[in-house]
Amino acid sequence: MPRLLLGVSGGIAAYKALELVRLATKAGHAVRVVQTPASERFVGRASFAGLTGAPVLVEEFERDPARGAFPDQAPPQHDPLSHLELVRNADAFLIAPASANTIAKLAAGLADNLLTSAALAATCPVVVAPAMNNHMYEHAATRANLATLRARGVTVLEPGVGALGSKGEWGVGRLPEPAALLAAFEAVVSAGPRPWDGLRVLVTAGGTREPIDSVRFVGNRSSGRMGFALAEQAAALGARVTCVAANVGLARDPRVRYVDVETVAELEAACHAEFATADVLLMAAAPADFRPVDPATTKLKKSEHTGLELALEPTRDILSALAADRRPGQVLVGFAAEHGDGALAYGREKLVRKGLDAIVVNDISRADIGFDAAQNEVTIITAEGEHAVPRGAKAAVARAILEVVAERRSADRARA
Repeated sequence: MPRLLLGVSGGIAAYKALELVRLATKAGHAVRVVQTPASERFVGRASFAGLTGAPVLVEEFERDPARGAFPDQAPPQHDPLSHLELVRNADAFLIAPASANTIAKLAAGLADNLLTSAALAATCPVVVAPAMNNHMYEHAATRANLATLRARGVTVLEPGVGALGSKGEWGVGRLPEPAALLAAFEAVVSAGPRPWDGLRVLVTAGGTREPIDSVRFVGNRSSGRMGFALAEQAAALGARVTCVAANVGLARDPRVRYVDVETVAELEAACHAEFATADVLLMAAAPADFRPVDPATTKLKKSEHTGLELALEPTRDILSALAADRRPGQVLVGFAAEHGDGALAYGREKLVRKGLDAIVVNDISRADIGFDAAQNEVTIITAEGEHAVPRGAKAAVARAILEVVAERRSADRARA
C-alpha cells in the first residue's frame, strides 16, 4: 500500500490529523508524521506515534530512530538526513493542517524547520490542506501564496465553510474532514496513469441569483448536484478541475478547485477568466435568463408598497460568447433543462445555434429527476445523433457524459 508522509503545522485543526492517521493505517497505508514545533501546542507527538507505530519528528536535526524508514520498511544501515529520506520513501506528502504561516514559507521556498525542508526536497506529489481563520484565508497574501503553490504543481485542497476555531467565528477555513483528506491522498497516489491526467476541465454548477433588493432575488431551483457530480467524476479520471459554483451548498471534493459566484455577471467573469486554459467546458449551471433592471440597494419594505412591479432585462448568453472564443481542440458541452414535449427538438436547435459539441437535455417536468434530485435521466445530443442515458444516480449520468466528451476528443485527435 502507498506510504503517506503527513506534515502537521500549528492550528486547532491538528486534532483532525489524528483521525486521518487512524483511517489511513486502517486502510493499510504506512504513515510517518512530521510536526512543526507550533503544532505540539495542539497535539503531542506521542499521540501520532501511538497510531502510526513509528517515531514522530519535530526538530530538523534530531535523530530518527527509524532512519527515514516507514513502518513497512527495514531501516537502512546508515543515518540519512531525515528531510531527504522521508520524502524519498513517501508516495505523497500531505500537509494537514497547513497554517497560513507554513503556506507562506512553502510559497517562498523557505526551509527553516523539518516540515518545510522536507517539502522543498520532495519529488513525490505534495498536497496542502489549508486551515485557518477566514480572514487569514481570504487575505490577498494567502491567496497569492496558494496560487503560487498551484502553479508549481502542488495540489491545494479547498477548505470547508462553517464554525471556526475561535468562539463565534464562522466562515471559510475549516480543514476538510479526515475521510476527504485520505481520499485526496489516495487520489494522487493511485496506481498508473489515469485517462485524463493533465487535462484541464472547467465545470459550472448551480443557479444564479439576481438581486431585487438587498434581501430578495430572482433565481431558479438548480441545486448544483449535476455539476458537482461532473466535477468529481472528471477529477477521478485525473483531470485538473475548476468548478464555478453558483450558490451551491453541497459537500465539496478536495480534488476540485471551486470558485464561488452569485449572479450571472459573476458567473460570466469567472468563466471568461478560466476558459482560455480549459480543454473541456461542461456548462451545467443554470444562469438566469432575466434580471431586474434596477435592483434596490436597500430592503424594500412591504408596508411602503401596495404592490411591486419588476422590470426585467435579458442577461448575456455566456455559453454562446465562450463558444465564439473557443480555440481548436476545446470541447464544449451545454445543458438544456426543458419542460415536457419538444425538449429534444429544442436541444438540437440549441446545439447548432451555440456551436457546441454536445448538449445534455433533461425533462424537468418529472419530479423524480432533475432539479435537486439524487437521480437524473438525460439525452445527450451531438451532431452524429442522440444517446439516451437511463435514469440513474447523477454520478453515473456524469460518467456517461464524460464518455461522450472522451469520444469527441479522440475523434478530434484522429482528424488532426
